Amino acid sequence: MSQGEIVIRFEKISFEYGPNKPILQEVDFSVRRGMKVTVMGQNGAGKSTLFGLITKALTPEDGNIHLAQRSTIALSRQVIPREDLTLTVRAFFQKCFTEKVYDIDPRIDDILEVVNLKGHANVHEREIGSFSGGQQARLLLASALIQEPDILLLDEPTNNLDKEGIKHLTDFLINYKKTVIVISHDAHFLNAFTDAVLYLDVYTKKIEQYVGNYTDVRDQIAVRMERENRKNALLSKEIQAKKDQSNAFAMKGGNLRAVAKRMRELAADLEEEKVEVRKEDKTIRPFTIPFQEDVSGDILTLSSVSLLKQGKPVQKKVNIKIRRNQHFLLAGPNGIGKSTLLESISSGKALDCTIPSHVRIGYYRQDFSTLDFNQTVYESLCDVMEKVHGRLDIEKLRATLAGFLITGDMVYTRIGSLSEGQKGLVAFARLVVEKPGLLILDEPTNHINFRHLPIIAKALHDYQGAMILVSHVPEFVDQVRIDETVDLSALL
Repeated sequence: MSQGEIVIRFEKISFEYGPNKPILQEVDFSVRRGMKVTVMGQNGAGKSTLFGLITKALTPEDGNIHLAQRSTIALSRQVIPREDLTLTVRAFFQKCFTEKVYDIDPRIDDILEVVNLKGHANVHEREIGSFSGGQQARLLLASALIQEPDILLLDEPTNNLDKEGIKHLTDFLINYKKTVIVISHDAHFLNAFTDAVLYLDVYTKKIEQYVGNYTDVRDQIAVRMERENRKNALLSKEIQAKKDQSNAFAMKGGNLRAVAKRMRELAADLEEEKVEVRKEDKTIRPFTIPFQEDVSGDILTLSSVSLLKQGKPVQKKVNIKIRRNQHFLLAGPNGIGKSTLLESISSGKALDCTIPSHVRIGYYRQDFSTLDFNQTVYESLCDVMEKVHGRLDIEKLRATLAGFLITGDMVYTRIGSLSEGQKGLVAFARLVVEKPGLLILDEPTNHINFRHLPIIAKALHDYQGAMILVSHVPEFVDQVRIDETVDLSALL
C-alpha cells in the first residue's frame, strides 16, 4: 500500500436521507495518495452516497471531511443523466470543465482512444443518446479521465462493458499513478488492481477498512463470521447450562435460591459476551419466475435484424424461432445494436418480427426505464399484479418483495430514490408477478450484489418460458441454461 500523504480523511461522519433513513454513523477512515481502493457493501448500504460526500455533492449531518489541498476529483457515474443524452460528444465533454476548453477536440480524441472508443465518423457532433449502453459506459469513464484528476471515483465502471472494454479499463487502472476509488461487484476486475477495501455495513452504518484485494477481504469477512458464530454457539451452550442449574437449585428452595440467583446472573453476563454476527451477507431468497401457461408453438419469429457496422445501420437476414422453454443468448461487442434490437422486439417495432398478441413480455432493461421512477415500489408491484391477475393479493405482494430484501419503509419509497442495485431487485420482483411468456433480459447483472447473482442465475436457468438474454459476464452466463447462442458479429 502506498505510504503517500493522506488525500481523503473522514472524521466521525454521519449522514442520513431524512430522520428515518440513516446511511452512515460516525464513520472514520482515510485514503493515501496513490492507493487503489474498492468500496464494498450490500445494495443500498450507501456506496454511491460515499462518493457524493467526497465530491461535496452531499453534506454530512455531523463530522468533518478533509481533502488534501488543491486535490482535484472526478467522478464517473453509473449512468449518463437523461438530460445529457441529447448533448453532442463535444458538449458532453465540455460540460466536464468549469471553463471553456478551446482545444477540446484533440483532447476528446486522445481520451476516446484510452477507452477504446475512437474511430467513429463525426464523433464530436454525434449525440450521446445514439451510442449503445456499453459505449455510453465508456463515455462516462472518459468524461472522468479527461479531467486528469488526483482522485478518480468510478461507480460500477464495468457495467455494460464487453470483455475488450473491461480489459482496456483494467490495464489503464493498473498503470494509473494517482488515487482511485472504485465501486464494483466484479471480483476478477477488482482483484487486478485493488490494494485496500472500504466495507460499508448496511446494519451498523459503519465503514471498516481492510488491506488486500476484493477476494482477500471477502475471505477475511467469512473467517470472522465463522469465528463469531462458533463463539456464540459455545456461549449459548454455556448459557443454557447455567439456566438449567438455576432452575434446579430454585426448585430445591432454601439457601440454594441464592445459588440459583447467581446462576441466572452468570447466564445474563454470558449473554452480554455474545458477538453481534455480521448480517451484511444476507442474500435474496431463491425465487421462481412463473411462465405464461397459455402459450405454445413459436413465441417469437425473427427473419431479419438491424445491426450497426461502424455506426451505420445494416439489415441482415436471420432465421430465429424461439418456442416455450427455449433460452437464447444474444452475443456481440458493444455498439453492434443488441440493446436496440431488444427494445424494438419488446415494443413491437422490430421489422420481420412476429410475437402472438396474447404473449406477455417481461423486459428487464439495463437502465430500468421500464420502471416508473415516480411510483413507490408498492404502487409499481400493485399495478402489474392488477394487470396480470385482475386482483391484489397484498400478502403475496409483500412476501415477494421481502424475498428481494425490500421490506419496511423501502416498500413505500419512490423507485427513483432507490440505489441502482435496489432498482434491479424491484425489476426482478416485477417479473415474478408478471408471469411472462417471453422474458427479455438486457445485462441483468448490472449493479447487482455478487451474492445475489447465483440465485438470479438459477431462476433464469429454471425459467420455462421463452427467453432472450444479453450479458457480458461469462461467469453468470455459465450458470444459466442456454439452448442456442446467436453471435451478431458473425452476421457482419
